[in-house]
Amino acid sequence: MSPGTRLEQYTLKRPSEVLLVTARTADGDDQVAIFRGFSSSLMRPTAYDPDVPVLPPDAEILSIDRLQGPYDPANPVYLQQGLSWGEMQELLINLGL
Repeated sequence: MSPGTRLEQYTLKRPSEVLLVTARTADGDDQVAIFRGFSSSLMRPTAYDPDVPVLPPDAEILSIDRLQGPYDPANPVYLQQGLSWGEMQELLINLGL
């Protein structure tokens, strides 16, 4: 399972959370919001087809912020900031993902 899919699954199990993922892809840096199993790029167009991954499998995840959902960019409520992919993987493993 790709990192993006695992993060989407995480938000399905934790529907009150939003993940803001900063990643580096072949197309450059991107910031992706993941909420209730869906991903959306905040910096570039997102494909209409949900089967097209927003985070490609080879994306390098630079950091992940956990926020209380729903996400309000004017008033974000952070639960944790600046998690590494390794730190996030521990949370995913604890949820069986």
